[in-house]
Amino acid sequence: MNKEIYVDYIASKDGAPSMAVEEADTIALEEKGKTGFHRGSDGTPFLYDYVIKGFLKDACGMLWRVEDSLSKKVKAYKRIVDGLIFVTERQIPFKMVGEVGELQRPLRAQTAQGERVALAFSETIPAGSSISFGLDVLDDKSVPEELMREWFDYGRYRGLGQWRNASYGRFTYELVPYRTGAK
Repeated sequence: MNKEIYVDYIASKDGAPSMAVEEADTIALEEKGKTGFHRGSDGTPFLYDYVIKGFLKDACGMLWRVEDSLSKKVKAYKRIVDGLIFVTERQIPFKMVGEVGELQRPLRAQTAQGERVALAFSETIPAGSSISFGLDVLDDKSVPEELMREWFDYGRYRGLGQWRNASYGRFTYELVPYRTGAK
């Protein structure tokens, strides 16, 4: 239940008890192993377009295992996402509701050598924040709107980003169809 597990662990490896670590040393230790969001020139956190494409591939790959899903019928889904779906923005800024937070937690894994524990320290975006981006789909027959909706519906179970297996980054969406020539 130690909310400072990462800092305390790193401090213990440095030979200093966690309470005796100087504040500047603690900040340096935190920043060294902390994962975070890219920032725009104004400091706003953002996602790169590849996070969205990665989500689409992950969603299709998982839903491919569901017998009655539309994804089950998609062959070579990674090639389809890579070659036929394009995120219009390279950088997708968050519309923040609050401040960037932090999450420190142990990660457990079963390996051939037995159970292993690692520590992770990451930034989090507050619930209620949002992103907005466009998708250009080059072939509506290969990627119909119903398939896109199936993939984005999956986002309420498994979200975007590094902590999606821990239920972080889950989302709802609004898909607004856009047709060439429409405004």
